[in-house]
Amino acid sequence: MPFEYIKKENVYKYLSEGKWLFSNSNKTIDLKSISNEDLGKLQNISRKEIDEMLKYAKSAQKKWYNLPMNKRAEILVKASYLLEKNKDILAELLIKEIGKPKSLALNEVVRTAKLIRSTAEEGLRLNGEIIESESEYGKDKSKKAFVSRAPLGVILAISPFNYPINLSVSKIAPALISGNSVVIKPSLQGAISVIHICELFLEAGIPPGVLNLATGKSSEIGDYLVSHELIDMIAFTGSTEVGKRIAKLAGMKPLLFELGGKDATLILEDADIDLAVKECIHGAFSYSGQRCTAVKRIIVSEKIADNFVKKFSNEAKTLKIGKPEDDSFISPLINKEASDYIQELVDDAYKNGAKKIMCDARKNNLWGPSIFDNVNEKCRLYHEEQFGPLVPIIRFKTEEEGITHVNNSDYGLQCSIFTKNIEKAFKIANRLDVGTVQINGKSDRSPDIFPFSCTKSSGMGTQGIKYSIEAMTRIKSVVLNFN
Repeated sequence: MPFEYIKKENVYKYLSEGKWLFSNSNKTIDLKSISNEDLGKLQNISRKEIDEMLKYAKSAQKKWYNLPMNKRAEILVKASYLLEKNKDILAELLIKEIGKPKSLALNEVVRTAKLIRSTAEEGLRLNGEIIESESEYGKDKSKKAFVSRAPLGVILAISPFNYPINLSVSKIAPALISGNSVVIKPSLQGAISVIHICELFLEAGIPPGVLNLATGKSSEIGDYLVSHELIDMIAFTGSTEVGKRIAKLAGMKPLLFELGGKDATLILEDADIDLAVKECIHGAFSYSGQRCTAVKRIIVSEKIADNFVKKFSNEAKTLKIGKPEDDSFISPLINKEASDYIQELVDDAYKNGAKKIMCDARKNNLWGPSIFDNVNEKCRLYHEEQFGPLVPIIRFKTEEEGITHVNNSDYGLQCSIFTKNIEKAFKIANRLDVGTVQINGKSDRSPDIFPFSCTKSSGMGTQGIKYSIEAMTRIKSVVLNFN
């Protein structure tokens, strides 16, 4: 039966060498729900325990890689069905831990199960190639290269609070299928969900030491983990500030980062306004805007801006606001610090001349949908990632000015373009300094088989099932010489 070994008296264990353990540090971390309810305690593991975990993971990885690909795929597929079997339990954890509305919580679990199966299938397509070379420089000699992909070794996966299941497994599954071992370090908020996921992978047949889970305060073990000599690669989703710190500490380790975003929606004067409103509502306010790919700037032609703002704000007024247990569209933010930050951006917008369209009074960590028009470059909201249900509207006179607004950002994750002129959309897309451009649709990470890339301070590397597998492997060539 899953979940019976992972805790005792509501104190959760950490995972090392295939065993659920209490830390010898005798230190624990109290966990609270977004409504300040006690959720349990996490282990705050020591550096010595990290050393032991990584040493064992290094050894286990070699045995795991020697297991045939189809056997690794079978284990992952079994894990995916265990996720679906336990989807209600996992969704309930997401509701309590991170305040995710029930429908979104269930969707995250089911989507993740499909991601695992697709990863297993993609692993079976991980083929090499043979490259032949004719004689060179007049010498009677030819060569043949046998090219394959080899695992990197021990992958450190660091996941955020907002999608603890999906953004953990999107790192774990590609690493495992390609023959790596994994140490997952989840955000404290969301860690219980990840603990349950790891137990399901063990139940599916992952051998001891191949999947490990380290819990603890990042201030105490974070730097030690990312700089550890036994870590061969780091996959991280989180803030740009932390990502830059990891990059400095990691040395020569390969990195796969998804960091902050300030995703813009560019609405041209010929756009389908009703479609743009619908997509922007979901893009900006779903899960209270706590997503890397949330719509964080709406850049709209002044010729249609009044009409758009009226329809957008009227639709925002209909959104259900309240508790995640009630499947509210907008629920409380993850903590007081996040809510205080939204307050700072709102106060600054007032100060610098932005026009309030709607901004419901804050109730602790709960914000209603908040919209400011005529946001200018003096406003922090123009530049900074808000991670909440707060939307700036920026008007432009010419398409050139609109493109300038999109590119005037330290971030480069995604951008949306709304227009009926598809040829124009592609021309504009080629000029946008982002990883992905959505045409007539909101910015969005899924589907997981698509490439998910970024530029500037939004990260490095490309994710997505096939691309993550490639990032977590290296090219290896064996050259046969013919005289």
